[in-house]
Amino acid sequence: MINYLKLIRPLNLTIIVWVQCIIKYGFLSQLEVSTLLSDFTFLLLVVATVAIAAAGNVINDIQDVEIDKINKPKKVIVGKSVSEKAAFGLYIFLTILGVGVGFYLANHIQFPGLAALFIIISALLYVYATQLKSMLLVGNILISILVSMSLIVIILFDIFPAIYIEPSLLQIHSSTIILVYAVFAFYFNLVREIVKDIEDINGDKNGGRSTLPIVLGRNRTTNICFVLGVIGLLAVLSITYFKLYNYQTMAFYTVFMVGGPLLFFCIKAWDAEHGKDFKIMSIALKIVFVTGISSLLFIPEIL
Repeated sequence: MINYLKLIRPLNLTIIVWVQCIIKYGFLSQLEVSTLLSDFTFLLLVVATVAIAAAGNVINDIQDVEIDKINKPKKVIVGKSVSEKAAFGLYIFLTILGVGVGFYLANHIQFPGLAALFIIISALLYVYATQLKSMLLVGNILISILVSMSLIVIILFDIFPAIYIEPSLLQIHSSTIILVYAVFAFYFNLVREIVKDIEDINGDKNGGRSTLPIVLGRNRTTNICFVLGVIGLLAVLSITYFKLYNYQTMAFYTVFMVGGPLLFFCIKAWDAEHGKDFKIMSIALKIVFVTGISSLLFIPEIL
C-alpha cells in the first residue's frame, strides 16, 4: 500500500487540495463572491482534479522506469515494488475515477460541456508522459499549463456558471486575481521543470530525450534558471512595493515567505554544480509555489 501511495505522490496531491481549498474558502468565501458549488460538489471537483493528477503521476513513472534507474535507482517503484501491470491498472482506475466524477459534476451543475476538460487533461497527461516529455521545452510548458489549470478549474466550475445566475463585478474581479495567480503558478512550475531536467540530465540523455540542459549544457541552463529566478524575485518585490506597501501584513508575508525562498533559490542557482544542489533548488521553488498561492488568504483584507 505504501508503494502505491508513493506512485501517486501524496505530497503533490495534498498541495493541489490545499490550493483549491484556499481559493474556495480562504478567498472566494471570505469575499462573499457568488459561486455555484456547494461543499459537496466542490469536494467532487477536488476528487476529480486529484484523481487525474495522480493518474498522471503513475503513467509518468511507468514511462520513466529505465530513465529513473539512472537518475534515482533507489526510488524506482514500477517493476520492483509494484508490477507494471498493477501500476497501469492503478492508472486506468484513477483516470476513470477522475473523468467519471468530472462528468457527473459537469452534468450536475448543468454545464455538461465542462466534462470535456477532464478528458482533455487526462489525454494530455498521457501524451506528455509518452511523447511530449522528450521534446525540447514542449513537455515543460504543457505540464506547467496543466498545473495552472488546478487554479483555473475553480473559475470554470464555480464562478463561471454562477455568472449566468447572478452576475456581479466581484465575480469578474476575483476571477482576474485567480488568473494572475495561475500565471504565477505556471511561471515558477516551468522554472522548476527546467531545474528537474538539469537534475535528471544523465538519465534523460541515456533515454534519448531533448531537454534544455542536454541541448545547451548544464551550466548554461543553470544560468538561465538563475536569471528566471531573479526576474521572478524582482516581480514579487515590485508588486510588494507598488501594490502592497500600505498593507503591512501581506507585504511582510510576501517579502519573507515568497521572496525569501526565491532569494535562496537564486543564491543556490548562482553556483549550483551537484545533483543535491538542484534538488534543493527544486524544493525551494515548491515552497515558493505553496507560499505564493497561500498569499490569497490576505487578499480579502485588502479588497
